[in-house]
Amino acid sequence: MRFDRPTLEFNDGHTIPRLGYGLWQVKEAEKMTEAAIGHGFRLIDGAAAYQNEEGMGRGIARSGVAREELFVTTKVPNDQQGRQKAKDCLRGSLDRLGLDRVDLVLIHWPAPKNDLYLETWEAFIELQEEGLATSIGVSNFEEEHLRRIIEATGMTPALNQIELHPGLAQEHMRRIDEELSIVTQSWSPLGRGASMEAGPVTAIAERLDASPAQVILAWNLKLGNSVLTRTENPDRLTENLAAMELDLTDEDMRALAALDTGDRQGPHPDDNN
Repeated sequence: MRFDRPTLEFNDGHTIPRLGYGLWQVKEAEKMTEAAIGHGFRLIDGAAAYQNEEGMGRGIARSGVAREELFVTTKVPNDQQGRQKAKDCLRGSLDRLGLDRVDLVLIHWPAPKNDLYLETWEAFIELQEEGLATSIGVSNFEEEHLRRIIEATGMTPALNQIELHPGLAQEHMRRIDEELSIVTQSWSPLGRGASMEAGPVTAIAERLDASPAQVILAWNLKLGNSVLTRTENPDRLTENLAAMELDLTDEDMRALAALDTGDRQGPHPDDNN
């Protein structure tokens, strides 16, 4: 499968675009999905929990871009975990999206207190075998969650989508994902703006004639991640894509690494059940 933008290879042989557009809290999902694809995004990331899959699907259809050129992700939420519920959830997502398969389906959170993520992962393996999901992965999984499902099933997730930005660089989880041949994907890569005015960010932005957001996205990409952007402003789409053209130096990367405080903008995976 080929895309117009740079890609990363999964452990199952498929590929994913480096930079994608995410639909969390996007109200005009149809408009923004169509706009994102029109501006050049080929990875569109949604979820059943976002409650806008119908609009996402209409935007994909209206884009006029061939299905095989797009990479579509959805996720199964906590209350739909379990063998049968997970299968029904993905089929419901496909109906809402108007698609016969997704390129990637993720367990949205491990929800460890519910202790259903292993059973859900077993269901994902079956869904992949049925052709309803080309690749299967997880979101917000910590090391113990990853090792448990791999040891129990022999199947390694293709991707782990985690909160990752300068304030939460996730060095440990990036190292674990790399060890296990799992692609790390960043959600909230701008940290909800927490580092936008930090000295290293603004200094690099001024030197490169770029925006602070572009600098942070370029940092995230240079770490080797797939990265999800989010905006409800169509004018920002081109700006976000242009981050792939920025060339940060090793000194830049060290300066930005110093911003890591370990502070999360979202919940800890152990607490979101």
